Amino acid sequence: MSNSKIKFAVIGQGHIGKRHAEMIRRHPEAELVAVCDVLTKEQIGITAISEKFYNSLDDLLKAHPEIDVVNIATPNGLHSEHALKALEYNKHIVCEKPMALNKADCEAILFKALQVHKQVFCVMQNRYSPPSVWINDIIEKKIIGDIFMVQLNCYWNRDDRYYKKEGWKGKQDLDGGTLFTQFSHFIDIMYWLFGDIKNIKAKFNDFTHTTTTDFEDSGLISFDFTNGGMGCINYSTAIWDTNLESSITIIGSKGSVKIGGQYMNDVEYCHIKDYTMPILAETNPGNDYGAYKGSAANHNYIIDNVVDVLKNRNTITTNAMEGLKVVDIIERIYSLRQKNRKS
Repeated sequence: MSNSKIKFAVIGQGHIGKRHAEMIRRHPEAELVAVCDVLTKEQIGITAISEKFYNSLDDLLKAHPEIDVVNIATPNGLHSEHALKALEYNKHIVCEKPMALNKADCEAILFKALQVHKQVFCVMQNRYSPPSVWINDIIEKKIIGDIFMVQLNCYWNRDDRYYKKEGWKGKQDLDGGTLFTQFSHFIDIMYWLFGDIKNIKAKFNDFTHTTTTDFEDSGLISFDFTNGGMGCINYSTAIWDTNLESSITIIGSKGSVKIGGQYMNDVEYCHIKDYTMPILAETNPGNDYGAYKGSAANHNYIIDNVVDVLKNRNTITTNAMEGLKVVDIIERIYSLRQKNRKS
């Protein structure tokens, strides 16, 4: 693959799938061979594309043995099915978050990928934002000292403009829940920085989505980190009209930091012993879906990483084990949701 272009297919042509396709088209060492969606080209508004279009993943995979990588941007509940199918055809996988809706399905993907010697890239693009890169360096080098407390706040708007009756979002089997669809990126950042959690306690409520989703819209979660220190996650999609913030506050033995903004894009506070805050590069804006906003538009870095890894120039940014751990953490949190319903 050193001199040839990496050949891609994208499964799912919603907002994110279209973004995957566009980032592949723009990459000088990548080639988009085909896309796939259950809807027609006319229904999803991509009539002008030059790539092959399919309504069946099986048909696409059978027709294009030359494809190296399959990008999966289908509803959450279909990720594992589509990943396993593509792995059966010996393709590398780029899987949108979440990797699956339970740990067992993630393990099945991981095992199959090991069997066929293929890479599984899990899309957690917020790791590429300049504040995320910076805070990871601060923590790895112990500049902030020992970690005492971490608070993750995720307060977004997701109302009837987002949860449409004919769509998959809000359905338990295809969506999975607020932590999977909206906030798994930020749980990934927390895991990436501080490791696994234990002693989880949680409360959940559904303030404004009782008729639009199968699950809660808000929660308060507390826990201990296995590596030391304690933390909490406070989240809601019941925010009126527009996103409020996605922020992380870190209290260490040598100082404190808060990264805030709508999608954890601004360093709002940095006070660390004997340390001067550097000037960071601009963060890419959030993905714009019209009435609502998503996480930072960093998918170009994902495609860069895939190409670099397959050309043996770099290591994978978010691998299958890390994707599995994010799902595992959410699944353990949601197991308390089930207990709350029974009590």
